[in-house]
Amino acid sequence: MNIKKILIFLFFINSCVLFSQETVYAYARKVVDTMASASMHGRGYVNEGDKIAANYIKNEFEKFGLKNFTENYYQHFNFNINTFPGKIEFKIENYVEHDKNSFTTNNLIFKGNLAKNYLINASSTLWQNVFKIEIFDSTYASKKGLKKFSKKQYLGLSYILIDDRNVKNKTQLEYFKLVKKNYFNSSGKIILVDKLTWSQSQTFQQPTIEILKDSFNIRETKLAGSLEGKNKFIPNYQSQNVIGYVEGSVYPDSFIVFSAHYDHLGQLGEEVYFPGANDNASGCAMLLNLAKHYSLPENKSKYSIAFIAFSAEEVGLLGSKHFTENPLFPLNKIKFVFNMDIMGTGEDGITVVNGTEYKKEFEKLKEINTTHNFIKDVKMRGKAANSDHYYFSEKGVKSFFIYTMGGIKAYHDIYDKAETLPLNEFENLFHLITAFATYLQE
Repeated sequence: MNIKKILIFLFFINSCVLFSQETVYAYARKVVDTMASASMHGRGYVNEGDKIAANYIKNEFEKFGLKNFTENYYQHFNFNINTFPGKIEFKIENYVEHDKNSFTTNNLIFKGNLAKNYLINASSTLWQNVFKIEIFDSTYASKKGLKKFSKKQYLGLSYILIDDRNVKNKTQLEYFKLVKKNYFNSSGKIILVDKLTWSQSQTFQQPTIEILKDSFNIRETKLAGSLEGKNKFIPNYQSQNVIGYVEGSVYPDSFIVFSAHYDHLGQLGEEVYFPGANDNASGCAMLLNLAKHYSLPENKSKYSIAFIAFSAEEVGLLGSKHFTENPLFPLNKIKFVFNMDIMGTGEDGITVVNGTEYKKEFEKLKEINTTHNFIKDVKMRGKAANSDHYYFSEKGVKSFFIYTMGGIKAYHDIYDKAETLPLNEFENLFHLITAFATYLQE
């Protein structure tokens, strides 16, 4: 053996040692830092953030030597999506009316930061326009008041600002709920909210702007707004699930499935993106840690283990729906699905969705945790269509969805960042999951 071959061999051995010695926590931190970074644009559909994230996961699967059902680990599917790739600016000013057809604005009184002080609803269509603002407050929250408000002059050219800060009773609250759902022939709505959270939408309609109540101290009544920006509706956008597996030593045709969605809310405007560290870079970190673990010869499983990173969960569980309708291996060969979302905290333990549906497995998971004292608590929850386990269980496949409890409250906002995500119970949770997988193989 020549010197070059010896050096290559030693490099390979050294790489294997480093690969096996890297801690669960250290690798998880690396994954979360990478997937929640600006380079992935929030793992949404502006600048193809989903494809950047998918490629990262695919490369990790390749590094671990996972087998693939398709040529490049991808399962493609298509859907419609409303996006906002360009400049967005919103402000409120006082106005001076010249006659019934014209007015001019002066005295800027609100110009907040996008995603910090205000948001554009995900289903909005945007354009450059200036508009009067008609305020719907508690003085109109009655049958007579609503009728009066709907007849306001120029309402069709205005935005409705819904200010429910002085709601006095449940009856008034019902009128506010009605107005929030209805544009009343206006051009758009402005809603004051306690917390700014974003989402994804496959449809579009008139704009809705949400303003954080703490940012809105305006008492004037003659208000005009201006909104600059434009949505980009993409029909038939192509995204992809990323799927690999480790072949089982005894039952290679039967599967245990670990899953997590890798998509998040993406980018809003030119500068704002939603990092999605806890939701769900943390779940991907657990998925990849498990893939790494079971790819090692000493952790060989009796059953084949599939690792599925789903896209478009935030759009409506579209990736998992597509997989269950077009499975790459038979659904009746799946022994159990273990879906992981929001794995970044855990001070108060975990919640197990479908715990009531599969009580035997839930009690075993709880027993394992009690025996080894991995995490504080394992709480039961019933059936819910709130993550990618759902379409599996609807097809009769046993499945859990687990998420951590306690700690930071950042969710669907710009504050769900890697640098503030503790991952404090991550390693203990990893050991609980692998112990449960061992039980599933018995």
